Amino acid sequence: MTYTKPDLDSITRQLTSLERPKKAKMLVVDDEPDNLDLLYRTFRRDFQVLKAESGVKALEVLAQEGEVAVIISDQRMPEMKGTEFLSRTVPQFPDTMRIILTGFTDVEDLVEAINSGQVYRYITKPWDPNELKAVVQRAAETYELLKQRTEELQRSQAQTALLSTILQATQQAASTTDCLEPIAIAFGKSFKTDVCIFQLIEAGQITSNQWIYASQGEAENWLATDELAKAAIATQQTQVSVNIPADANLATTQHYAASGTQAHLVVPAIYRGNVLALLSLQWHQPCTLSEDELVMLHLSAQQVALALMCLR
Repeated sequence: MTYTKPDLDSITRQLTSLERPKKAKMLVVDDEPDNLDLLYRTFRRDFQVLKAESGVKALEVLAQEGEVAVIISDQRMPEMKGTEFLSRTVPQFPDTMRIILTGFTDVEDLVEAINSGQVYRYITKPWDPNELKAVVQRAAETYELLKQRTEELQRSQAQTALLSTILQATQQAASTTDCLEPIAIAFGKSFKTDVCIFQLIEAGQITSNQWIYASQGEAENWLATDELAKAAIATQQTQVSVNIPADANLATTQHYAASGTQAHLVVPAIYRGNVLALLSLQWHQPCTLSEDELVMLHLSAQQVALALMCLR
């Protein structure tokens, strides 16, 4: 099968159709209520702004809300200095951009914090709103760039690990059934699925040879009656439904409702026009995958097909 660009574009549009632009999160920390409200009003149009009146409260907010793009913290606060609070956020949120506000010349604390990478910039009080907005905007852009590069690196590492697993499973397996488990687990973990089924196909028919990976508990294999699986075999093309509850053709299907599956991606592993296996990736929430992840999935599936032929 040739994975044509129009087909790739169509599937990518479906997999990204649920994405919505979201305001980046930022956290503002100041023990003075007026300053805290001013910071909130300054940035609420462009960011989802979280507030905290102390470093202790701010750590609680982060524990509940998770990573934020930017933190603005006052330096002089009771219980905990701003630099001390920011230093505590580094291990868990290394990509977050940290900005310190200071009305004093705490040079020693600031230099140490900046040199250790804990603070992106410091702004002296009283601050100029336009200057602060410009600094925060640059900080948010830097954060997004860091996240993008981190995700690209993670995808590259995941692809290398996945291909390595396929190769290793092929080399160590004495038969096709021996490679089912490691490959199903590798695909399931690489794409963070709730369920991943590696299903062998013979003469266009689903066989009894399969392996089910479930991230939690157990799962059933209902591919023999699944419309997406049937279409993947018949058309030799990837089939996808990214939001099954909203899909009129699948929403009432019993096995989707019973299993809690809300997104399903079926990729055929094809060698010389024959479907040798299906990879069924299932999620319990609506799913989005990037185009790079989709390409990686397709290429890896074809590597699986080659591996199966070698074993046969």
